[in-house]
Amino acid sequence: MSASPSSFARTAPRRPSPARHPAVRRVRAALSAGVSLPVAAALVLAGAPTASSVGAHGKAGAHGEAGAHGKAEAVARYVALGDSYTSGPGIPEQTDENCGRSDHNYPTLVTAALAPGTFADASCGGATTAEMTAPQGTAPPQFDALNESTDLVTVGIGGNDIGFGGIVARCVLLGALVPNGAPCKASYSLGGSDELAARIEATATKIDEVLRGIQDRSPGARVLVVGYPALLPEDGSNCPRTVSLASGDAPWLRDTEKRLNSMLAERAEASGAEYVDTYTGSVGHDLCKPVGTRWAEPLQAVDAAGFHPNAAGHQAMSQAVLAAVRR
Repeated sequence: MSASPSSFARTAPRRPSPARHPAVRRVRAALSAGVSLPVAAALVLAGAPTASSVGAHGKAGAHGEAGAHGKAEAVARYVALGDSYTSGPGIPEQTDENCGRSDHNYPTLVTAALAPGTFADASCGGATTAEMTAPQGTAPPQFDALNESTDLVTVGIGGNDIGFGGIVARCVLLGALVPNGAPCKASYSLGGSDELAARIEATATKIDEVLRGIQDRSPGARVLVVGYPALLPEDGSNCPRTVSLASGDAPWLRDTEKRLNSMLAERAEASGAEYVDTYTGSVGHDLCKPVGTRWAEPLQAVDAAGFHPNAAGHQAMSQAVLAAVRR
């Protein structure tokens, strides 16, 4: 587990040289093995298994199903769609190692509270909007979990469409090498244009397609678009060096996440779906906070993937979803 901000205030540990920084070693090790930068990001951030270790865990089967728990009047069938911020990689207990799906992710907690007639968690780490209608490895298309009886759908998607894992991997590597300024922001602003703003804009049409696809398959469903929680400090304070982000890149990356959430909220409203804000309630619980306060984990995580919500984060996300359902 990485050191807390308070421990950095008490002591001044010797910083590793850039070449020896753990984040640099992890990224370089993946790259030297012939792995692309986005895939290296997945390995670093989510502790993804190698191809051989995935095989050892067996194939990813059909979507996780839960039988009747005492059918709730308002919800007959609940389906959860999404990426790793929905599936909960690294959080015990993992029910699907290939998709990084936890039995303590927010869809499972929502199900425990609502007790729907049936529940299907189709979320899978690394999913993009394309995996709604296409297989992801051995996992079937997420839309396969939908049917006409589905009356509640949560969907958390879009981060991988803008390449968020690769963005973080690049920022971590550059932050270890150049701790001051905003080298990562500069690398995405060559030629004076904001590459990430363009990616977010391009993803908006994909979100529209996802929401139309849900409506086509489950026309009577209430659809909740779940946004991404706060990962970085809202007050602009610097993160501990173990997070390895340059001083100017941390607030820039935070604002990029905000732009992504704003786009998701706009597309939800335009489609007649509802947006669930998980960001506002998680401010002050970012990955730079000490253990016990943070709801998201830095790179050196134990019981969650790095740069992802931990169990407390999923608990908070479930409460935001439940509040929306009960409105």
